[in-house]
Amino acid sequence: MDIASSLLIAVTAWLVLRMRYQRARIALLGHHLAGLRLEHGMETLTQGYTRAIHETTEARQTQVLESFAQTERTVAAQAQSLADAMQRESEQATRMSMLPFCVPYAERFLPVPTRDFRALLRIHAAGLRHVVDNESHMNPKDRAYHLSAELYLLQHSCHWYCKSRSVADARLALRHQVKHQQALDAVSDTTRSAYLAWLRGAG
Repeated sequence: MDIASSLLIAVTAWLVLRMRYQRARIALLGHHLAGLRLEHGMETLTQGYTRAIHETTEARQTQVLESFAQTERTVAAQAQSLADAMQRESEQATRMSMLPFCVPYAERFLPVPTRDFRALLRIHAAGLRHVVDNESHMNPKDRAYHLSAELYLLQHSCHWYCKSRSVADARLALRHQVKHQQALDAVSDTTRSAYLAWLRGAG
């Protein structure tokens, strides 16, 4: 067998393995999302906040933003439900490679740095609750700005877990025209400090 054929077989096998690996992760997360309306609520909020920004008067902006109060509370509660549900999964199933690209099962068989997705979801749930409860007494516009960033970062983490960090970065930029660092800079101090500690592997 020549080198070209061997390389083709190796690449094909790697692509199949990667597809199975990512499908298993998508299925695991999807299983816990199936009974929730978290994704729908997140979409409602991100689109609603964008619409509010384009209102012509500050009074109208505030009125539109305040109309999402119930959806915000629901999203925060369901993010907590997702975090709680994922705690029942094994550490092996929830480890995330810190490599920028997907290497199937790297967190199991290779000496690469990893982090626990369960811990990351707890950070997101706590961060969303902090902003929704408005413990910092932000005005409606600032609160919506920070809450949007919390939602973007949560989406990024889910895509990272299911695919890879580079795919998560690309999807965030494509869907929301926001870079990962911009989202991280815009979340609450509570979320940012916990997230950075998670990245460092602290705690």
